[in-house]
Amino acid sequence: MRTRDEIECWLTDMDGVLVHENQAVPGASDLLQQWRFENKPFLVLTNNSIFTPRDLSARLRASGLDVPEESIWTSALATAAFLKEQAPGGSAFVIGEAGLTTALHEAGFIMTEVNPDFVVVGETRNYSFEAITKAIRCINKGARFIATNPDATGPSAEGVLPATGAISALITKATGRDPYVVGKPNPMMFRSALNRIGAHSENTGMIGDRMDTDVVAGIEAGLHTVLVLTGISDQAEIEKYPFRPNEVLGSVAELLNDEPIETETY
Repeated sequence: MRTRDEIECWLTDMDGVLVHENQAVPGASDLLQQWRFENKPFLVLTNNSIFTPRDLSARLRASGLDVPEESIWTSALATAAFLKEQAPGGSAFVIGEAGLTTALHEAGFIMTEVNPDFVVVGETRNYSFEAITKAIRCINKGARFIATNPDATGPSAEGVLPATGAISALITKATGRDPYVVGKPNPMMFRSALNRIGAHSENTGMIGDRMDTDVVAGIEAGLHTVLVLTGISDQAEIEKYPFRPNEVLGSVAELLNDEPIETETY
């Protein structure tokens, strides 16, 4: 069995691991600095397909965390990478925001409502009946159905909001077609992240706060899994599942080395 000392690359979830309610989790900034000092490649993963990596980098910076956009991997990017392999130069009808449309454009896809190769559903704060109807009709005409992630709800200040999984379920009910879901807990997202940083599963760790996405996908992708208790999971939640992470920690602060990190002065 691998030990933490053998881990040379890291994947980490964002919300509940590095940030909580738009504030950096204690120790998160130091951990990112430690990885950079040790030259350990890392990616911050999120199932959120609304924002581009540039947007998320700015949001993390406002929370006190320095994460360059090239170190962020979203379900939108994973979806675009997957579709580029499946149908280079293909076309898609997209329900989603800039994070998804930008990723697909950069992957060489054409956005269209006329006979698209794929219908791609991501997260948006503006789901429309008209767009959902178009998606249903495209799928009925033969378009393949893709969803960026399975999350049924998302948070807001007023309470939960319907998210990608809920809208996908509506489309499934109307068409009889289930989507192929690229984001967590599909280990496909982790494998594409590994490819992004040139890492191998044998020496890569995954840090998350959810048993049903981060941990199970990490296990299936062959990664060293670390569950932190700064998000939604607690010990009672862990006991509900037939699988276990390699480590359960209070927070990412427990991943810090005992020795202080040396910094250059000028």
